[in-house]
Amino acid sequence: MTDPTGRPKIPRAADDDYSADAAAARRAFVREQTGVDLHHVGQHSFDPSPTLPGNVEHFTGVAQIPIGLAGPVLVNGEHAQGEFYVPMATTEGTLVASYNRGMKLLRESGGVTVTVVEDHMQRAPSFLFPSAREAKTFVAWLDDHLDEIRERAESTTSTGKLVEVERYQASRFVYTRFNYTTGDAAGQNMTGKATWAACEWIKAQRPCGMTEYILESQLATDKKHSQINTLRTRGKRVIAEATIPDAKLREVMNVSSAQVYRARQISMLGGNMSGVANNGAHSANGLTAMFIATGQDVANIAESHAALVYAELRDNGDYYYSITIPSLIIATYGGGTGLPTQRECLELMGCVGRDKVRKLAEIMGAVVVCGELSLGAAIVADEWVSSHDAYGRNR
Repeated sequence: MTDPTGRPKIPRAADDDYSADAAAARRAFVREQTGVDLHHVGQHSFDPSPTLPGNVEHFTGVAQIPIGLAGPVLVNGEHAQGEFYVPMATTEGTLVASYNRGMKLLRESGGVTVTVVEDHMQRAPSFLFPSAREAKTFVAWLDDHLDEIRERAESTTSTGKLVEVERYQASRFVYTRFNYTTGDAAGQNMTGKATWAACEWIKAQRPCGMTEYILESQLATDKKHSQINTLRTRGKRVIAEATIPDAKLREVMNVSSAQVYRARQISMLGGNMSGVANNGAHSANGLTAMFIATGQDVANIAESHAALVYAELRDNGDYYYSITIPSLIIATYGGGTGLPTQRECLELMGCVGRDKVRKLAEIMGAVVVCGELSLGAAIVADEWVSSHDAYGRNR
């Protein structure tokens, strides 16, 4: 079968496009068109027909990524308390070993204290007016009608709650950010539908000469890092902190707290010079590995990798370290979290069921601290290159 241009069309099955036969037909199509046999891609352990609708189109097979186990990590959270073994999906040698070493250090130092301080998901429509004067009047109109707007938005969801509507005026436009809490879901689609319903109601009122609206005007910066989300939060704002005795750093990491602190100061300056969105070392490594293992939308790493690190060298030699993750976008419900492999990984950490997303956020925050301290110490102790040479190369 070909399309109107004469190109071969990817096979589809009208009755069940997720069946084993439909996937096999597409693998045969690949073999016919390219000569490549997708034997390993075609191997999986679940029934795709009831499992995959809503997760992928043109299902052809699976990508198998190794999962390593690290831990336990000791978490002193408000939702995650105790020791947790952590599944990490990665193809980068030394990653799991490095995080595992950091978990040992923090476990023997009393654990990582983690707090989720804010929880927002946005959709950011802009409203268009004949002039700036009408736009200014609309800002006051929003305040007067917030209850009606909230009612329309929340009528589309059983879990989403509209917390506030930020507003920023530029030219003859009012840019807004509709901030929601979204339960255990990440909530991008939820907030999109809710905000659309609210905007349609606003449009029907024709306030202040409004001519039209655009549902997303880039002020939510979906799947892109931004300074506004560093300050205002998107997803979960997670702060993880720990105090490590100098003796433990020497025993486990072969470095002193003074050495680690000095290196932190130098790298802070280097980060400022390069304009990084994360003045830490590599939080994207651990987060991405956990994102893949637990069925998160991996593109959200573009936002979730941002971080703010602060450290102190205490008078007694202890090393205080904290990392603030301002835009950790994760879920324990919806999306890929219900897929069989990913659900097992969530179950491993006790993060399946109602009201578990903040528990997962706290575990992820603790894991990030472990990875930051392990890599930082390896660089100071001159073990970074040798570790990758021993464990991170395919020969």
